[in-house]
Amino acid sequence: MAYLRMATHPSIFAHPLTPAEALDNIEKLLSLPRVRLITEQEGFLGLYQEITGRFPVRGNLVPDAHLAALFLQHDVRIIYTADMDFKKFDFLQVRNPLA
Repeated sequence: MAYLRMATHPSIFAHPLTPAEALDNIEKLLSLPRVRLITEQEGFLGLYQEITGRFPVRGNLVPDAHLAALFLQHDVRIIYTADMDFKKFDFLQVRNPLA
């Protein structure tokens, strides 16, 4: 959903993708053999509350905390991102692929 929000946003791109183009990109990504979709499982809200109780989570950090809780729930411990806000979650190793 974050990808759809950004890829179709006219304030981010001079020529944003149409919703259909962005969804097509997602379908292509999900069809790759090493890609899997992760979703909230039983107990997600309690886990989210646990990790967000350690420091204030509001505004733009909310979607990061949502993803971090998903990662924790699915035993993902290393992520590759340029978004250094994820370093706030001590159970994640954050590696910047652009560094």
